[in-house]
Amino acid sequence: AYQAAINRFMEWLRVQDLALVKVAPRDVGDYLDSLNLSIPSKKLHRAALNHFFDFQVQRHAVVLNPVSSVRNERYQVAEGKTPEITVKQARRLFASIEASTVVGLRDRAAIAVLAYSGSRIGAVARLRRRDLVHEGDQWVLAFNDKGGKHRKVPVRHDLQRMVFEYLEAAGITELDGELPIFRSSKGKKGRLSTAGMTDNDLQRMFKRRLRKADLPPTLSPHSFRVAAITNLLTQGVPLEDVQNF
Repeated sequence: AYQAAINRFMEWLRVQDLALVKVAPRDVGDYLDSLNLSIPSKKLHRAALNHFFDFQVQRHAVVLNPVSSVRNERYQVAEGKTPEITVKQARRLFASIEASTVVGLRDRAAIAVLAYSGSRIGAVARLRRRDLVHEGDQWVLAFNDKGGKHRKVPVRHDLQRMVFEYLEAAGITELDGELPIFRSSKGKKGRLSTAGMTDNDLQRMFKRRLRKADLPPTLSPHSFRVAAITNLLTQGVPLEDVQNF
């Protein structure tokens, strides 16, 4: 039954002219919705595809399992399976953030780090001032990623400008080495505390900025990472390297 379900899905991909590595959760949802089957039969098809894509991930044939965020006949957005943000949407988001307040500068810098580094939101929340270091002729951000991984990301010129404009406005210097870079606000006057923003704080901030920019609420901080992975695959970066991104 699983083999028949997978064969049917592969035929659907052929008709849609959709490569296996390009399959997204919405594609799986569309496929399941197109099946004129009972709910139990659709569940069987979903289970078959889930096992199939798990195997492809293990063999490094695909980066992510697009079925894992699909529930029954409808697809839901979950962390790691979110839609990617487009360049036009990103520009609109940045343009909507005011640079006249320290909170605005903080939000712009935090979102810029997400956009230019492709990092997970937890890694951005954990950044300390000591993680922004000057190496030779450029600044780099040292991230502590999921699973104990460590990586350094060069800070391009426009990101450097946004980060240092925020640090200057917030009064954060190199002497604040162990203190968080992105700090929570306190009171109604837009002042910052010495406490760092949590993952949830960054999520709420991002959703608030999406609403202000009138962008789709389905986007999330992880949308930048999805866009980065898609870009790497488009450029022909080996899947093994993308897996470690």
